Amino acid sequence: MLFAFVLVSACWQDGESHTIIEARVAIVYDGDSFLVKRGSNEIEVRLYGIDAPEQSQPWSANARSGLNKLIFGKMLRIETVERDRYERVVARVYRVSDGLYINAKMIEQGHAWVYRRYSDDRQLIRLEKTAKKDAAGLWQLPENQRIPPWDWRKEHSS
Repeated sequence: MLFAFVLVSACWQDGESHTIIEARVAIVYDGDSFLVKRGSNEIEVRLYGIDAPEQSQPWSANARSGLNKLIFGKMLRIETVERDRYERVVARVYRVSDGLYINAKMIEQGHAWVYRRYSDDRQLIRLEKTAKKDAAGLWQLPENQRIPPWDWRKEHSS
């Protein structure tokens, strides 16, 4: 019995990369982050492997709206990859009702870039190439308005 407890504890402490929770979305902040409520707990989540336009960038409102349509009020399965420097849970996120992989859908719809600094996910990269080829979402903007968020943040940091 003690061995079983130690084994379960070790798996739980193995890092957050193996933590899976189900929770309902309370607030969508932007195109790649949101807040879920699980009981009395609130957890801020950032979608792993993607980066959506910042608030004052072109397509930002569209990206937020796109994520909102996919997840607001829905139960999600959140598979934690890590915590970021802001202590948000960085995760692969799936809708419980139909298993839709939200991170991939945001890329497919052209609402975000693959965040290659943190991910080399081939599925996401393939979906981004297709979205770009099809001029989906932000890819329909003039090229000078398609500044990746990581570059935009560098240019606009105080």
